[in-house]
Amino acid sequence: MAVTKERKAELVREFGKSEKDTGATEVQIAILTEEINDLTEHLKVHIHDYHSKRGLLMKVGKRRSLLDYLKRTNIQSYREVIEKLNIRK
Repeated sequence: MAVTKERKAELVREFGKSEKDTGATEVQIAILTEEINDLTEHLKVHIHDYHSKRGLLMKVGKRRSLLDYLKRTNIQSYREVIEKLNIRK
């Protein structure tokens, strides 16, 4: 259910400015999106897993905050990220 090290490294390479750039807003959004997709699939099977549902809602809120920040500071990067990750506005 968790994102593997290899997948995280792949996301950092794709969205970060360098190999070690894990703190960039774009990278954080990409990792959160991957985790949200995994949790969504988990909750389709385990409908009554309320603890995971709360975690999912917290991750969605965190991603929303990061997207709002990115939209305020760098609109071009925001548009690229939502296009690549297929996120609705």
